[in-house]
Amino acid sequence: MKTKYQNIHQPIIDQCLIGDSHAQRQLYDLYAKAMFNTAYRMTGDSMDAEDILQDSFISAFRNLKSYKGTASFGSWLKRIVVNNAINLVKKRNFLFEDIQEVPEHEYDEKIETQDLSYDVSMIYQGISRLPDGYRMVLSLYLIEGYDHREISEVLGISESTSKSQFNRSKKKLKEILREELKYAG
Repeated sequence: MKTKYQNIHQPIIDQCLIGDSHAQRQLYDLYAKAMFNTAYRMTGDSMDAEDILQDSFISAFRNLKSYKGTASFGSWLKRIVVNNAINLVKKRNFLFEDIQEVPEHEYDEKIETQDLSYDVSMIYQGISRLPDGYRMVLSLYLIEGYDHREISEVLGISESTSKSQFNRSKKKLKEILREELKYAG
């Protein structure tokens, strides 16, 4: 039997379960900024991120009884946010280049140390300028910690497509940083 995760915000969650609106506001205040940032990284648009944030909290409060406590509330909520962001971006009809046979050397998932010298705000600005497919895979893999198998499942693409999109997104991000944002980092 799985041991329940000890959530530091469980008393607030318990109050939310009985419909306490003050507790709901507390929970919102605790997680809204991080969840907005996740939605923004996925969509590249602040208005879409705000909509996703609101929809995700509404969904979370409506389905709070299904939160089993086997993971942190934040990770449970983040899953809702990520799924809502994916659904919104999919509605935009973004396309992935489906690659059946890509040489293994193209799957370079290592981040070179020179890549780490970029300013974080510039990187986020560059990520927001990536095409939807590139931004989704890059955000899911690099920032949200999904592996390519998980990405392929949630986006409905092959693992090789996820890997190639990730590598292409890194190259495109470097290009955006250099050429569009004139970042020499």
